[in-house]
Formats: sequence, C-alpha cells, structure tokens
Amino acid sequence: MIKNIFGRIWAIWGAIIFTITLLIAIIPIWLTNYIKEPGGTEIFRRISKLWMEIFIFLIGCRLIIRGREYFIKEQNYIVASNHNSYMDIPLTTPFIPGPNKTIAKAELAKVPLFGIIYKRGSILVDRKSERSRKESFGKMKAVLQAGMHMCIYPEGTRNRTNEPLKSFHDGAFKLAIDTGKPIIPVLLFNTKKVLPGGSKPFYLWPAKMEMHFLPAVYVQPEDSVASLKEKVFKIMYNFCEEKIVKQVNK
Repeated sequence: MIKNIFGRIWAIWGAIIFTITLLIAIIPIWLTNYIKEPGGTEIFRRISKLWMEIFIFLIGCRLIIRGREYFIKEQNYIVASNHNSYMDIPLTTPFIPGPNKTIAKAELAKVPLFGIIYKRGSILVDRKSERSRKESFGKMKAVLQAGMHMCIYPEGTRNRTNEPLKSFHDGAFKLAIDTGKPIIPVLLFNTKKVLPGGSKPFYLWPAKMEMHFLPAVYVQPEDSVASLKEKVFKIMYNFCEEKIVKQVNK
C-alpha cells in the first residue's frame, strides 16, 4: 500500500521533471533538423543523451551499460532490442553509440511538444496501414544507407507475458537479409520495474536499469529470414535466462 502511494507520488515528480527538461531540450533538438545528416541525428542523439542522463538521475534511477565495445567504428548495425516498458524508448536512441533512428508508432508523434522530439529520432509507422508499413521499410533501408544504425523492437509491442521474450516479427531480419547489415542484440532489464504501465498506469519507481549490447550477428549466405530470426531470438533468450539465474543465485 505504501509502495503504491509512493510510486504514484514519484510519478508526479517524474512528470514534472520530464516536462521541465523537455522544454529545455526541445529548441536545440528542433534546430538539429537543419544540420546535414548523419551529423544532425548524431547531435540530436547527444543532446538526448544528456537530457536522459539528467532525467534518470533526478528520478533516482541508475543505468548500467555493457557491451558498447561491440560497435565497430565505421560500421553501422540493425539494433534489435527487447521491449518491456515505455521506459525503453528514452534509453535506446540516446545510448546506442552513434547516430540512429528507431522504428516507432505514428500515433505517439501527435503528443504536443513531445511529438517534435519523438519524430526527430524515429521512422514512424502506422501499424494498421499496409502502405505505411511498406514505406517504413524503405525508410529504414535509407537510414542504413546513410551510415546510421536502425533500432527495431522485433517483439513488435511491449512484452506483457511472463516469458523473457515474446516471439519475434520478421521485419528486422528481412532488413538484415536485404541490406547485409549485421544485427547487434540489446537487452534492457528493469525498465518495467521503473515504469510498469498496464495495471499501474501512473506509477514510477526508482531502480537500477541495465542495458546489455551483445556481439554482432553477421548475415551468412545460407541465412533465411526465419533462420536468422531464430538465431537472434535464441541468443537474446539465453542471455535473459542466464541473467535471471545469476540474480536468483545472488
């Protein structure tokens, strides 16, 4: 009971801090639209990273990042991330090393002010529109051709199950097959603890979050979309299970 009350009070604090810091960040972020790519996106990422570092600190959270060394200079990647919480979105774009875009739901771009920032870092897709899905695939190819990373949540939506991962959609893996770009898996932990959503729609809890980049998976000549999807899923699922076992044994 006390925890629930505190979580809702802390959510009010988080909303105030988010709004204030957003208003400070929004003008310099908007100005990055006028900088040639991929430089504009990289400056946007760095501003967003500073913004999120301040925000995370002020809401009493910590973020531990492992595996940045797997990003090789001058190489860009498809970054495949798990998705447990709305807190995942403010972590992926700023903390992926190098300029990147994220595939994202078009409806969130309609949120006043926040939508300006959301659109700046995203390839928007209307999941109900076949035309929008096809267009977004071409835009993701263009992001990779421009030398930027492309971040995709292969689960599609937030994982509300008790399993470490939901089954994956084909998009990220078809993109890898078509472009030949390697995939870097990334696992986010404890974001659901910080911002659970679902049965707790207005709730925020200070906790340590973790972001683990794993070694790149390179497309092989014999790979199909299905086999590549299965390979990456197994790598990410096994890492999650190992992490859970380590936490239980502590």
